[in-house]
Amino acid sequence: MSPNANLLRASRCVLLAMILATTSAAVAQIETIDATARGTSTQMGKDFDVRLSIDRLSTPEERAELKSAYQKGGQEALVEALSKMKSVGRLRLPATTGYSIAYARVIPTPTGRKIRFLTDRPTAFAGHWNMARSTEYDLTGGEIDINEQDKSKSTGVLYPAIKVRTNKDGEIEFELFQNPWKLGNIIDWTKKGK
Repeated sequence: MSPNANLLRASRCVLLAMILATTSAAVAQIETIDATARGTSTQMGKDFDVRLSIDRLSTPEERAELKSAYQKGGQEALVEALSKMKSVGRLRLPATTGYSIAYARVIPTPTGRKIRFLTDRPTAFAGHWNMARSTEYDLTGGEIDINEQDKSKSTGVLYPAIKVRTNKDGEIEFELFQNPWKLGNIIDWTKKGK
């Protein structure tokens, strides 16, 4: 084989590798949202930037697994199941590496889509040592409502420390350890037309 043929073959391999790398990177990031978290009630006046990056959505099987874990063992079993799940994304907070997101779901709405996420919350060693009440609230979750028709109406909420409970009607709801953080100034970096 001639040197030119080898060079042509190598060039094609490099080009193919670049195309595949670009395609997988474009497909991998399905949601990227920036927002400003603003305190409510006792956290009033405090704010910080948040970035939600979702690489893939949780499957119906993962959702069923979490539901089954909660039904069998309550909060502890739910946290354990979440901690074993493969990460679907990351919630980035200032001055931290953030949290790995264990569960994420996108729900279509009349004006766009709602993104819900949940993960086990690392609690501080001191909280465990002192048996602080906050260690019972070992989940972090949130919801972002993206309004496709009017981006300025996009809103959200971040629940930093929650536990799940079942109400008298058998529906699952969150019990909050502290006030939720309101999410505003939402920037949706997600590319359309995928």
